[in-house]
Amino acid sequence: MIAPSSIQEVLNRADIVDIVGQFVRLKKRGANYIANCPFHNEKTPSFSVSAAKGIYKCFGCGKAGNVVTFIQDHEKLSYPEAIRWLADYYKITLEESEKTPEQQQQQLAEESLRILNEYAAQYFNDTLLNSEEGQDIGLSYFKERGFRKDIIERFRLGYNPENGEAFFRAATQKGYGWELLEKAGLIKNRNGIHYDVYRGRVIFPIRSMTGRVLGFGARILKKNDKAPKYINTPENELYVKSNVLYGMYESRQAVSKQDECFLVEGYTDVISLHQGGVENVVASSGTSLTEGQLRLIGQLTKNLTILYDGDAAGVKAALRGLDMALSQSFNVQLVLLPEGDDPDSFIQKSGSSRFHEYVKEHKQDVIGFRLEVGLLDAGTDPVKRSKLTQEIAESISRINKAEDFSLQDYYIREASRKLNVDEAGLVNLVNKFIRDKVEKESKHQRREEVLPLPEHIEAKEDEPSQQSSIDEQQEWQLIRLLLEYGPRPYEGYDSVAALVFQRVDPDLLENAMVKKVFETYFAQLHESGQAPAFEQFINTTEPELQQKIVGLLHNKHDYSPKWKENYAIEILPPELNYVNEADSTLTYFELKKIVQLEAELAKMIQEEKDPVRISTLQTRYVDLKKTEREILKKPATAIMGIRKR
Repeated sequence: MIAPSSIQEVLNRADIVDIVGQFVRLKKRGANYIANCPFHNEKTPSFSVSAAKGIYKCFGCGKAGNVVTFIQDHEKLSYPEAIRWLADYYKITLEESEKTPEQQQQQLAEESLRILNEYAAQYFNDTLLNSEEGQDIGLSYFKERGFRKDIIERFRLGYNPENGEAFFRAATQKGYGWELLEKAGLIKNRNGIHYDVYRGRVIFPIRSMTGRVLGFGARILKKNDKAPKYINTPENELYVKSNVLYGMYESRQAVSKQDECFLVEGYTDVISLHQGGVENVVASSGTSLTEGQLRLIGQLTKNLTILYDGDAAGVKAALRGLDMALSQSFNVQLVLLPEGDDPDSFIQKSGSSRFHEYVKEHKQDVIGFRLEVGLLDAGTDPVKRSKLTQEIAESISRINKAEDFSLQDYYIREASRKLNVDEAGLVNLVNKFIRDKVEKESKHQRREEVLPLPEHIEAKEDEPSQQSSIDEQQEWQLIRLLLEYGPRPYEGYDSVAALVFQRVDPDLLENAMVKKVFETYFAQLHESGQAPAFEQFINTTEPELQQKIVGLLHNKHDYSPKWKENYAIEILPPELNYVNEADSTLTYFELKKIVQLEAELAKMIQEEKDPVRISTLQTRYVDLKKTEREILKKPATAIMGIRKR
């Protein structure tokens, strides 16, 4: 177990802007930072980070939390693993109590694949650099490719001995079971005989954005017609090929800094370009672009330049997945290298200066590229030209018209000229594809809307549900008032917290989570004499509560200082406006209490038999109604509906 003092040290040291900025491209906006959300696909930024409060929130998908939950969600780690990740990042030594055998076994189960992959990567690297076979075969191969020692170490390249059991024996001696080794794709079991999958191959560890080893690619060195040239880790809990890009860890800072990502096919292309000084490059490892891969790139840049061989296979590969990139608002450009060259051979032969010159001279936008390649293939064949027109129109329809109208218009004009078709007709064809897409999405949405409720959920009438939502919103607003302004002064009271304690009946709070926070807040206030800081609730290990608190404290909009100048709108700063917020929030609970009392009196009047007693109760009821009307007449007070009981 990690000591609480160590966890607190990590939380105190961790800078959320610094950490989130390692994974997404943040832009300053007002008091906060914004970015495209790393947790879902989006074209315009809705992910906001508050440096002052140490929290983030996506107003698109709802993800929210602090620096620890960001690492948990992004890297799929447990809470202790995320704390260890941050401690390692900030070079903090954690104090941990001794684990019981049961705790050790549980931790091993949770981290088994990560631990095994790290061990395997280290084993392969040590074998490459320090064994006779590794140096003679593996290291010789990398040196023949022109790779320097520092590049080999940076990418943690390795070698698996040709002896079919070398790694298996070493791993089992370290305590790794064959079932786990097989799950990780490192060994195979044939009739009870275990052997290394990567035997006689050089190894390319595939890492996450944070440097954790997710899996491996392995290249055979000896000619063997029966064995594939490259093999990869099978998909498991850590390694999902469609969500992985080779070189992302090594390249992420350069991609963000240069605001451009080069995409290549192979491992050695990435390594050679890095060695040549081009570090903003990743590889798709031969797969067509996927949404998961585009999401990784989109966290850092929207400028994607694809480098491919100039042969027929390279041209075909370059065309895959590009419509998906267009629909996600990427600025996609393509560069075909001279025939006979790949990125690896080109930069080793020509150097980085010539590489950048060539890229600049030969960049083509995706539509222009498809037109050039398609027209060469179609020639004068009317059927092929008609099919090409359809394909180009569909690609253009992927461009977001609202955001990139001029770009879409430009492509339509260029395509109609090169294809020699009527521009108005091409516009109609593009619009048809757009309508088809919208209709398809609408049908899908309608199907979702008419799906029956699960059996265990009963449909309820709208009005009680709406009222319950209003009550809950007001109760959480009360919590926000306490967390943001609790210690601040309020006329006639020591603080806003004292005002709330005096004027809000805890029995009015119906939401269990709200009531828990309310009671915790005042228990600590009365015990220590100090109101708990909002960080205490942000840093809770209860995900649902944390999501709620972060959502409360993270404002979606910043007020412009020019509002008063341009629109004569006076925006009070928080240090003054909190008094109005306190008055408005407290008024709701006063009204709620009055309405409860009115309902109780009405019931008592109906049940009472004594005329004198009835008259007294009616007088009290009238007084309450008068108080209710006076409260509702207060100027500039927004009161949401109170449920009549």
